[in-house]
Amino acid sequence: MKTRITELFGIEHPIIQGGMHFVGLAEMASAVSNAGGLGIITGLTQGTPEKLENEINRCKEMTEKPFGINMTFLPSLNPPDYAGLFKVIVDSGVKVVETAGNNPQEWLPMLKEADIKVIHKCTSVRHSLKAESIGCDAVSVDGFECGGHPGEDDVPNFILLPRAAEELSIPFVASGGMANARSLVAALAMGADGINMGTRFIATKEAPVHENVKQALVGASELDTRLIMRPLRNTERVLTNAAVERLVEKEKRMGEDLKFEDIMGEVAGVYPRVMQDGEMDVGAWSCGMVAGLIHDIPTVQELIDQIMAEAEEIIQGRLGHVLSA
Repeated sequence: MKTRITELFGIEHPIIQGGMHFVGLAEMASAVSNAGGLGIITGLTQGTPEKLENEINRCKEMTEKPFGINMTFLPSLNPPDYAGLFKVIVDSGVKVVETAGNNPQEWLPMLKEADIKVIHKCTSVRHSLKAESIGCDAVSVDGFECGGHPGEDDVPNFILLPRAAEELSIPFVASGGMANARSLVAALAMGADGINMGTRFIATKEAPVHENVKQALVGASELDTRLIMRPLRNTERVLTNAAVERLVEKEKRMGEDLKFEDIMGEVAGVYPRVMQDGEMDVGAWSCGMVAGLIHDIPTVQELIDQIMAEAEEIIQGRLGHVLSA
């Protein structure tokens, strides 16, 4: 399948594995790239330039195909060494960067000079247009269904994707609710050039997370996510658990008086304990509504092969029959 995204990134299939904290390691990224998609290493999980350089080198040992680095810009009292991290990316020869969070404009000149393609994650059409205007090569359009931060507009992909198609000139992929061949075909029909999958890739054999995490996704339904931190205008979609339900109750009780310090126990330092140690009730971790579409734990190759084969059948078979009827 050839789209503007496969052409832009030099990949076989229009499927991207988005950056995920303590999931986007070399094992995950290389598996996706080897299967014909675009794997992504999560830069801030590594934290320091030295560790990121080591992770990139590990990934190069596992795949000869293109992979990218996710760089997320978050407000922090002790911000990461972004300059050092970007220098490592440029020096490594990696040719794709996925940016998220705040505006990446400061870093675009050095990335462009190194012929690195930039795809920026956006939760609205206006942010997508801004990304296009500052020189991003593509955008990942994240609908309200997505795990992690869906923004504050609450627009689902059935509206957001066609709106993006109306406005954008650069390629874009659909993110949020993407899990299978139906997702891919629907995204293409609504104007996207591919899909970005996060939560679905966690439930694969190669995902470097605890088995408890994978089983939690298989066992979850589309009703099992919660939105947290809405009063702080930092909304995040997470899988529900005991800690999350306590957090939600606290937000209801405190209302506009809520401060980040009030919920630190449920959100700070949670990811290593969940993803590595399998402590499923320790706190909040990002998960999309797409959990309701996850029923098994295949290899990444099996997952991508199945998506592509079934997508072809839908396009040439089911939809072809509709046209010829």
